[in-house]
Amino acid sequence: MPQLKSLAEKVEQVSQIYAERHEITRDDDWFLLKLQEEVGELTQAYLRFTGRSKLGPVEADDHRAELEDEVADVVCHALLLAKRCGLGVDAAIERKWLTHLSS
Repeated sequence: MPQLKSLAEKVEQVSQIYAERHEITRDDDWFLLKLQEEVGELTQAYLRFTGRSKLGPVEADDHRAELEDEVADVVCHALLLAKRCGLGVDAAIERKWLTHLSS
C-alpha cells in the first residue's frame, strides 16, 4: 500500500505547518486527543446528516460535504497517530482486513 504511506507523509507535512502556524505542541498525547476531537466532530456531522441533531430534519445533501470532510479529518488524524507511534498501518490493514478477501 504505497499510496497510504505517501498520503501519511503528506498529511504529516500539513499537520506540521498547521502546528507551527497555531503554535501547537504536538506531543504524544496531542495526537490521540486530536483524533478524539475529530471523532466528536464526525459524530456531530453524522447527526446533522441523518437529521438527528438539534436542528431537526434536514436534507442529507445539505450536510454531505461536511460529513465527508469530518471523515477525512478522522482518517488523517488516525494516520498521524500511527506515524507518531511508528505503526505499520498498511501491514495491519493487510493482516486484519484484506486477508479475508482470499477466504
